[in-house]
Amino acid sequence: MEFSLRYPKNADRSFNTLTDESVNDLSIDFILDALSDVKYEREHMRSLLVQVTDDPEVIRYRCDVFEDFLRFPRLREAMEQLVSRLADLKDLERFQKDQEGPSLWSLVNRLREIDEYVSCITMIKQTLEELDIRSEGMLALKQLVTDIDRESGFPELKKDIDETLESARRLRSITIGVNLDGMLRPKSAGVISLNDTEFTDSGLMRRFMSFTNKKDGLHEGNDVSGFKHFHAANPVTVEFKVAAYQKSAVSNDIYIDSTPTGSDGLSNAIKKPVSNIMKKTCDDIKSTLKRYINISGYMLIGLMPEIIFYVRWAALVDKILATGMPMCKASILPPQDRKCSFTELYNLKLAINKTKGESINIITNELNFDENGRIFILTGPNRGGKTIFTQAAGLAMMMAQWGIYVPCKSAQISPCDNMFTHFPADENDTVDLGRLGEESKRLSEIFEIATSRSVMLLNESLATTSVAEGLYIAKDVVKAMRYLGARSIFNTHMHELARSLDELNGGVEGDSRVESLVTGVQKGSRSFKVAVSPPQGVSYARDIAVKYGVTFAQIKDSIDGKQEGHTDKDR
Repeated sequence: MEFSLRYPKNADRSFNTLTDESVNDLSIDFILDALSDVKYEREHMRSLLVQVTDDPEVIRYRCDVFEDFLRFPRLREAMEQLVSRLADLKDLERFQKDQEGPSLWSLVNRLREIDEYVSCITMIKQTLEELDIRSEGMLALKQLVTDIDRESGFPELKKDIDETLESARRLRSITIGVNLDGMLRPKSAGVISLNDTEFTDSGLMRRFMSFTNKKDGLHEGNDVSGFKHFHAANPVTVEFKVAAYQKSAVSNDIYIDSTPTGSDGLSNAIKKPVSNIMKKTCDDIKSTLKRYINISGYMLIGLMPEIIFYVRWAALVDKILATGMPMCKASILPPQDRKCSFTELYNLKLAINKTKGESINIITNELNFDENGRIFILTGPNRGGKTIFTQAAGLAMMMAQWGIYVPCKSAQISPCDNMFTHFPADENDTVDLGRLGEESKRLSEIFEIATSRSVMLLNESLATTSVAEGLYIAKDVVKAMRYLGARSIFNTHMHELARSLDELNGGVEGDSRVESLVTGVQKGSRSFKVAVSPPQGVSYARDIAVKYGVTFAQIKDSIDGKQEGHTDKDR
């Protein structure tokens, strides 16, 4: 099984997938935009973020790997450089697909590529050796690149590449013989020699004209002795039909079309003889590369998405920590315990906005899922932070399971096997069933696949019908949550639901207790603090009314004051 920085050796790699609704409600795309502005990086990371595993060993493995990335900015720099280099070498498998000897240009380019790859391995090996990495994953990577370096004969391979490239760099000119037809048009050509000096005679046209003007000006035969050969001329004259003729746009001259890649008629003539000349070198290198690539090539390229994932998350966590907000490594509990505890929890999205320079006073809260409460009915005033808190809980759990530091001071979680959200739907999606029908259908679909180890986050669900109808359905939904045993937050304006705790806890068997959470108001202002407490109901309205002076007593005093003022004026 291929090496991974997200799964320990021999681990079960099965996972569940976040629903599209959960991805949207948790604002995954907003987070991805904060992680990277490179499209393909976001796509790679998104594919990893939607995967949910509840295997404690896998999650601990990820947490430890991420911590190494976070602890060592130098490691992130080296790994990012590795990714950048590997991005240009994804087509290494073409070495194995080549059946013919490569042309000189192709050989040189490929030697440069493999030279770059050797440098990548060497660079990451040296970096890992110099840092105090501790995670199982990074220590395994260190051993892996060490083995690659040793078993692949890097010193010998590097020496061969350097020597071959140096030889290639000495090539300065090629001597080509061209046969002409009766109209002096090239009809065939062949490579005569490769030379280590440039051809400097600039009187070509003058010589040509003198040859055509003198009967004895033509060179007798085809002897070209006197040239300094870099390689011996190919013993077999290789000819080709020159096909790349074009008419000049400004004259009737005929010329040979040439491109920077050498893909023209003359280059094709050069390809085979050059390949024959360098055949042994090519074959030796290809033989070595095939063995080398089979060992390590695909493995390192396969790590690119994982490396990007850790590098980008570590950079974001660093930015958040720099704002003074706490972040921590989660302690992972057995999944069957269905516990979860956060201190000084806050919403990651708010922290991201803070890193962008927004002046935000982020309020932190506590949250505990355990035998004293696994299902919370969350009530509070409009714009009191209920949705922000609900989303914060979901993101914190997911981040812990991704292996990322969590936005809180301390965290302990029993991993969930999946997370299901039920936030208000777009009205365009409710045309056929109506809003209530659509919401009910989605809830039914969640219960079909959720388990006791799942997490369910409901935000203003069933609020689009009458209070009586919504309350009737909501009570049954909460009873089903208790019976299932899933950890849940039901964010709602139905205070009566939160007042029905005895009915909900006593009306159905289950070990998941239903409790009431409230977001607070202090002196008429929203505090955004969340606490276990009975629903406040009209007390919120009373606080707001007092703050803005709209109680009957305040309005009456205002009216009486105005009337008294008019009476005095009349006098």
